[in-house]
Amino acid sequence: MNRLGDLERAVMEVLWQRSEPMTVRDVGRALAERDLAHTTVMTVLDRLAKKGVVDRAREGRAWRYRPAASREDYVSELMFDALGQTGDRDAALAAFVRSMSDAEAEALRRALEGNDEQRT
Repeated sequence: MNRLGDLERAVMEVLWQRSEPMTVRDVGRALAERDLAHTTVMTVLDRLAKKGVVDRAREGRAWRYRPAASREDYVSELMFDALGQTGDRDAALAAFVRSMSDAEAEALRRALEGNDEQRT
């Protein structure tokens, strides 16, 4: 799984927030506060497509881009990749849990409880 750079993450946040595919121009407008050149946005989207992070389809002369996976799926895949590289998944998970805030730990508890309910 590819990690994303700062600008790639910003572009993905825009795409994840929208339900419909977006053109380069649409994404550039959504990132207007960054004052990016159209070609910069086009290059970032092209790289994301080559990495498999976004899907694109031609519509007339323009490409329309959409995330290849949800934000949650992307983040969980990164976590699984990181855990797979540790050699000791249990120790890595324990360290991760110890670093959590109370609110994060509570969110994890709720997720685990929901997972237990789905299994029964």
